[in-house]
Amino acid sequence: MKNLIPPIGIGLAVALACFAAAPLAGAASIENSECFACHSDESLTRSATEGMNHSRMSEQLFIDETQFSHSVHHNNGIGCVDCHVDITKLDYNQEVPHKKQLDLVNCTMCHEESSNAFKDSVHMKIRGKGITMNCNACHGYHYVTRQDALSVADRTNNGCAKCHNPYQSHDWLPQKNEHFSFVECVVCHVPDAPRHIRLSFFDLMTNKFYSSQEILKILGISENEFKLLLDTDKDEIINVTEFENLELILRQKNVHAIFHAELVAEMHPSVHKINRGQAERDCKTCHSANSPYFDAVTLVLTKDDGSSDHFQVDRAVLESFSLRHFYALGGTRMKLLDKIGFLLLAGGFSVVLGHLAVRIATIPLRRKNEYAAEQSNIQEEVSR
Repeated sequence: MKNLIPPIGIGLAVALACFAAAPLAGAASIENSECFACHSDESLTRSATEGMNHSRMSEQLFIDETQFSHSVHHNNGIGCVDCHVDITKLDYNQEVPHKKQLDLVNCTMCHEESSNAFKDSVHMKIRGKGITMNCNACHGYHYVTRQDALSVADRTNNGCAKCHNPYQSHDWLPQKNEHFSFVECVVCHVPDAPRHIRLSFFDLMTNKFYSSQEILKILGISENEFKLLLDTDKDEIINVTEFENLELILRQKNVHAIFHAELVAEMHPSVHKINRGQAERDCKTCHSANSPYFDAVTLVLTKDDGSSDHFQVDRAVLESFSLRHFYALGGTRMKLLDKIGFLLLAGGFSVVLGHLAVRIATIPLRRKNEYAAEQSNIQEEVSR
């Protein structure tokens, strides 16, 4: 009998494991295509009488499959039921093959660090004022895209600008348009978050960013060949010479593009911990030699599926004329521009000082002329 115990124990363990895993296996067997069989219908809605916990009278249940296929979750192999975990099976004998009122998706299942950071943020604290702020308020539901593939304008429009108008505040901030165009909100509002300069190809003719596939098509090379073209010395860092050679090659291909530079935050859990009073207000943090804000420079090329390729770039590239539009006074060290800026400032001050000096030097002459004019007026009155 003793010899039978191990097999029985193993068999029991296997049976229990299969039983415990049954719901997961059922969920895993539900393919996205089964969900889109219904949810690809643009007219699919549900009314407030069908178990909705929203204030709206009806809710759109249509999901654009093409747009969903470009989402970060789809690109990482996350299926519908991986988030909607309470759907374990589909019963096609029912009008709705799953329960009508699904549980709220718990993003913390995968994004625990981000969730913990968010719990200590001002956006979590305003819930006490009756304002509901969930993950989807900023990130949306089914079409969550990779933030690192987006420009500052897209990041702002998709996130902060939904609720905040930056022009209604920041009265202390000089050059607002430049800061809002080239610096992501989180860079200043979460000073501890890691950040980098994001470089991308911007087409001056079409006023849009080039994707990775478009650049490869223009150059007529493969992705591996492009990497060799970028990093000719194979040190895994694009230096100034390699950077300028790439620009020259693009010009030879009649590509009217510039390298667009922006200061953005990296996709790190800490970016969710935004609180009042912690924003960076010291201009010297950026506008100083050897500013840590410019230590990391990355060339980013987005792909058609929403993902992106990242290439490390030497910080010295920021001093290249290939980045003509990106210049932080005192931060990026273009000596010629510094000299021009100094001359402009010196010229402005010299005009003011010169005018003041002339005014002081001519005081005796002006007083003499005023006295002569006054005497002339007196004589005219006497003669009358």
